[in-house]
Amino acid sequence: MKLLKLVPDDTNISFLKWRVPFFAISVLLIAVSWALVLTKGLNYGVDFAGGLEVRATFTQSEEAPVVELRDQVEALGYGSPVVQRFGEDNQVSIRVRLPDEVSADKEAAQQAANDIVDTLQAEYDDFRLDGNDNVSGKVSGEFRQTALYALLAAMGAIALYIWIRFEWQFGVGALFALFHDVSLTLGMFALFQLEFSLQIIAAILAIIGYSLNDTIVIYDRIRENLKKYRKMELPALLDLSVNETLARTVMTSLTLLVALLPLLLFGPASLFGMVAAITLGLFVGTYSSVYSAAPILVWLGVTSDSFVPTESVADEQEKKARGLV
Repeated sequence: MKLLKLVPDDTNISFLKWRVPFFAISVLLIAVSWALVLTKGLNYGVDFAGGLEVRATFTQSEEAPVVELRDQVEALGYGSPVVQRFGEDNQVSIRVRLPDEVSADKEAAQQAANDIVDTLQAEYDDFRLDGNDNVSGKVSGEFRQTALYALLAAMGAIALYIWIRFEWQFGVGALFALFHDVSLTLGMFALFQLEFSLQIIAAILAIIGYSLNDTIVIYDRIRENLKKYRKMELPALLDLSVNETLARTVMTSLTLLVALLPLLLFGPASLFGMVAAITLGLFVGTYSSVYSAAPILVWLGVTSDSFVPTESVADEQEKKARGLV
């Protein structure tokens, strides 16, 4: 019985032939993404914007009345709430981004939460309070700052690792690819105004990990081929390396996609943003490994001698003494 091969052994796609236009597209997408972030902004959740979250279960109902809850909470005057099913169909999460003056006052924030809970308990006999959280503006600001530091530290540590493991040009290529992936993810959240919470930071870190894994596999094959094919032109060698790892890339991506699509289409609303981010990262991470991380090596001057050890003066003298030079 023959094994199923999604990518034939003799695959020879000229990826690097289109490196200039595709790299230009990458730069353009990064610029557009950051323009969206700066103009439209991110739709911060309670974690990052401050506010309150009420979690409840309607014990005698099969489904929670999401639309009615949204109208009733908005009528209290605390702003437009985000009401989503959380877990089972009869469980909901009600998140309200409070005005700055209310969020800064702990007693006022608690009073707002009490007003929401009292109103809903009076309206629905089967309303059961499962949780009530308040996040002040100061704490949410610290969350944003810490999340930013976490992303920068992860990207910096990865670039340093690849610099030490390979050459500095590889570190620059990997860092650009990661910046590309993170930028496009942020751009998607700014464009569609999906809620940006701590869950999304976890998703971005997962994207960084996936993209790095794919990039290192390709880089490792490039390093091997640089030692093996000393006279091959670098673009041709990069194409060879990408094609040799293509089967692994396709299989890994499809495996992840099989797991992500059911969650994206049928999963709970509370996980939609995180799954959407990882799904996008799956595609942009694969793309950036081929069309961002690899072409940069050509422009930064990587050659077949990059991984050949430099001979010391003693080695040269020994060769001369043996008549090898």
